[in-house]
Amino acid sequence: MNDENIAQGNEADSGEEISTEELELNQDQAFTAIQLEIDDLRNKMLYAQAETQNVRRRLEKEKADASTYASTAFARDMLSVADNLARALSAIPADLAGDEKLKPVMTGIEMTARELENVFQRYGITKMVAMGESLDPNRHQAMLEIERPDAAPGTIVEEMQSGYMIKDRLLRPALVGVAKAPAVRVDIEA
Repeated sequence: MNDENIAQGNEADSGEEISTEELELNQDQAFTAIQLEIDDLRNKMLYAQAETQNVRRRLEKEKADASTYASTAFARDMLSVADNLARALSAIPADLAGDEKLKPVMTGIEMTARELENVFQRYGITKMVAMGESLDPNRHQAMLEIERPDAAPGTIVEEMQSGYMIKDRLLRPALVGVAKAPAVRVDIEA
């Protein structure tokens, strides 16, 4: 086999020589292939950089949201305290509200409710106004419909529980009663 390899090598040496045109053509093809590979690698690198930047932005937004809305669960729990303070104040009959013996209790409840409102404001928790507005299913939960000829259908005419926002997000929807058009009564004569 060694003799065959040597013979084949000699034939290649003595065979056709590669012309300068063919050599330049091969170099151009090699250059084009290398340029395509460089372009492909450049595109992959740019894509990887863009993806890294997107991940970084997404993580920064998630971090900002986490710090902004971290107190959401706690705030939601504190809303029941605010509700109970409001119920306590409204449960005191008007004739007893002026009683000197109950005045310190009422003052204490009112001060506690005001302090809780101040804390809510510091953390971006705001009470929504619902009365007189149109029903918004993103902010209100309709609990019942009430016939009201003096209000447009879909208008909130009763608020059973206040709704709250934390920054720009809904913390708790308002539980409301919505006006409906009075039923049309038709008298049928026999």
